[in-house]
Amino acid sequence: MINRRTFTKAVGLGMSATALPLGSAAAADRPGRPAPVVPTITPGTHTAFTELRRLRAGVLDIGYAEAGPADGPVVVCLHGWPYDIHSFVDVAPLLADAGYRVIVPYLRGHGSTTFVSPTTVRNAQQSAIALDILALLDALKIHRAVLAGFDWGSRTAGIIAALWPERVRALVSVSGYLVTDVRAQRNPLPPKAEHTWWYQYYFATDRGRSAMENPQYRRDLARLLWDEVSPTWDFDDATFGRTAAAFENPDYAAIVVHNYRWRLGLADGERRYDRYEHLLAARPTIGVPTITLDPALDPFLPSTDGQGYRKYFTGPYEHRVLTDVGHNAPQEAPSAFARAVLDADRL
Repeated sequence: MINRRTFTKAVGLGMSATALPLGSAAAADRPGRPAPVVPTITPGTHTAFTELRRLRAGVLDIGYAEAGPADGPVVVCLHGWPYDIHSFVDVAPLLADAGYRVIVPYLRGHGSTTFVSPTTVRNAQQSAIALDILALLDALKIHRAVLAGFDWGSRTAGIIAALWPERVRALVSVSGYLVTDVRAQRNPLPPKAEHTWWYQYYFATDRGRSAMENPQYRRDLARLLWDEVSPTWDFDDATFGRTAAAFENPDYAAIVVHNYRWRLGLADGERRYDRYEHLLAARPTIGVPTITLDPALDPFLPSTDGQGYRKYFTGPYEHRVLTDVGHNAPQEAPSAFARAVLDADRL
């Protein structure tokens, strides 16, 4: 494994430590639309959200953080696994200062998000999670939003952009196009890539499920993955602890295990989602304005040029590489991530 090294400088796209204009050259040249400015901040500048809320939405009571003006254009930031809303704890203030209303929800099974009914199937298939976010937008009476995410969040945002583009102003997707075709998942990857995904196969066993149900083991497993997939991120115990608190949700183990077993075709979904999964299996294209981000040190990426998924994005589009950044892009490079959000909304 690559040794972790001190990571106290700002990262991403070779930015300096001063405030930089946001937006591509083309966007900056548009008459009457001056390029916004975002400060380059050190990751970890913020440690908590100032406003946490809960709202009934669909089958869930969703816990979420909110920042920025209530009448601003909306950005919804979606976390991955094994992470939580704190992946955006530095991003949210940057976007709020730029005039955006920022919504950062806990995904099902995480943090303060709970199921309304004890009888609801603890299902984590991709379309169910996407419909959770649509239900949240509906409950908040938000018709359109910029969606930005990584890992599970990228997949969720991409699904909404593909199937419900009228709800999406723009998209920022770390690792590009992550929509899952379960049938295709049955095909093996090269052995080196399979090694990187070791935890998926662990969760396919009863032994792995038991580990996730053990509070200490699931924390240890998450900590191990943080070290492996973000080799330059010099996070401390307190940073990890703030996120690990979200793993204490009573449905956490069931949701995580089902997500990975379902993706591998080892667990069933629910029939009510079949129509969406049928559409997603066809790998629908995404036509909303999009910026894709590839972290240069993310071990899950076979390359960072974006060419493997470029064909799936048919609208205004940019691709960027985040240098010296691992898998948890928004928390490791908050200024670069915030800049991508604002630029995507100007494409």
